[in-house]
Amino acid sequence: MEIINSVTSLAARASWALALSVAGLSAMPAWSQANYPQRPVRMVVPFAPGGASDFVGRILQPKLSDELGQQLVIDNRAGAAGNIGVEVAGRANADGYTLLLGNIGTMAINPSLYLKFPIKPVNDLVAITQVVDVPGSLVVHPSLPVNSVKELIDYIKASQGKLNFGSPGTGSANQLEMEFFMRSTGTKMTHIPYKGGAGPAAIALLGNEVQLMFVTLSSSISFVKQGRLRALGVVAPKRIAAVPDVPTMVESGFPTMTVGSWQGVFVPKGAPRDVVKKLYTVVMKVMADANVKKRLSDGGVEVVVSKSPEDFGAFVKAENERWAKVIKDAGVVAE
Repeated sequence: MEIINSVTSLAARASWALALSVAGLSAMPAWSQANYPQRPVRMVVPFAPGGASDFVGRILQPKLSDELGQQLVIDNRAGAAGNIGVEVAGRANADGYTLLLGNIGTMAINPSLYLKFPIKPVNDLVAITQVVDVPGSLVVHPSLPVNSVKELIDYIKASQGKLNFGSPGTGSANQLEMEFFMRSTGTKMTHIPYKGGAGPAAIALLGNEVQLMFVTLSSSISFVKQGRLRALGVVAPKRIAAVPDVPTMVESGFPTMTVGSWQGVFVPKGAPRDVVKKLYTVVMKVMADANVKKRLSDGGVEVVVSKSPEDFGAFVKAENERWAKVIKDAGVVAE
């Protein structure tokens, strides 16, 4: 009987210890969320160093590290039009320690181009906030005798389809903007796609291999100021301080061309709500910093933030629908 009592007592104590252990484990996530983050945070940039996304990420990095109280590490995962980086982020643990700096191409255009791609941004990632809009610019080679969008349209029509326009690749935002431009104006040009980002296409434009293109202002602004390219319009809701004499595409008769290459912060689906709230608060503080704003502005990038994560999520959904129509109407197929 004594042995049985001893065994029963040991079993009871083991059961009680196990219960305490389970209770402790159950409490751990809440504790860790309240003290998030407790280790370095990774931000996946789905493009190579030197591009517009990397430019933005590197400017935000120091201030984000300060506000988070942990080091923010930039992880460049380039390839497949940004899809590789999106998949890396989409498959990461939903604990707030992996962020994605997504943009118009990866979050709004690619889903309608790469229908078999396993990650669907609207379903598999949680939107935190937009951070910037990188205005687009319609630029031409200086040899073209045009100084306005209207003159350009007349010149394209007179050239009977002999002009070439460049882009970073089939299905890129740059190509789709020009496809929309041609459909809106009844003009026709030949698309010459390049690979490796906007750089190769811009070099081709400088060498007059192509005569015009839509490209981010941050990629063209130095050449415009040097007189090596001529800017006819900016894709933005208002004129840009860095090039105040260049009208918006809205002013030139294109009322829907107000959004450039927007960028925003995302986390994998399933991230704790408290972490989402904290990230939103932290990113908003960073984007309000005067030094961050100045450095972005000097590069032709405008700070644009969302009213809430829900507001940004709705914006991303609307952008997906908008670009799906453009892609369908233009008959663009991913290579």
